[in-house]
Amino acid sequence: MGRSRTYEWEDPAVSAAAVGRSSGLEFLQELVAGRLPVPPVGATVGFSLEEVEQGRAVFSLVPGEEHYNPIGSVHGGIYATLLDSAAGCAVQSTLPPGMGYTSLDITVKFLRPITVDTGKVRAVGSVLSSGRRTALAEADLYDEADRLLAHATSTCMLFAVPAA
Repeated sequence: MGRSRTYEWEDPAVSAAAVGRSSGLEFLQELVAGRLPVPPVGATVGFSLEEVEQGRAVFSLVPGEEHYNPIGSVHGGIYATLLDSAAGCAVQSTLPPGMGYTSLDITVKFLRPITVDTGKVRAVGSVLSSGRRTALAEADLYDEADRLLAHATSTCMLFAVPAA
């Protein structure tokens, strides 16, 4: 009756060392192209960055039983992880070299349940406003029929990345 899942990840220090060396957009494009290793959270949860452009980022996930909560649907933390990643990377895509970000908060509204029958889901993040110290972004989570599953808003703090 037991189930198991095995996965691997690469050294996160490689990607972390590259943050701030180029623009945020160029950094994320390197991730999408596979020239920088996927962050361990991507391997752990099983999601990936599929698309990135200035002010926009798209993550995807095929939900599995390993994402379930005790009531038989995908745990809200998985929704939040996808939405936080999409909103945050949308912000990162706007940053010049030498700058980084971190999430200050996220507010998530859950609209529909996700199960293994839902199929691939996409979190689409976009920047609403960006200043010198903070940025406001939103992200929407969609199923394959483009039905809205969840919505989030996020505030990110912007900061200078120390030189390596």
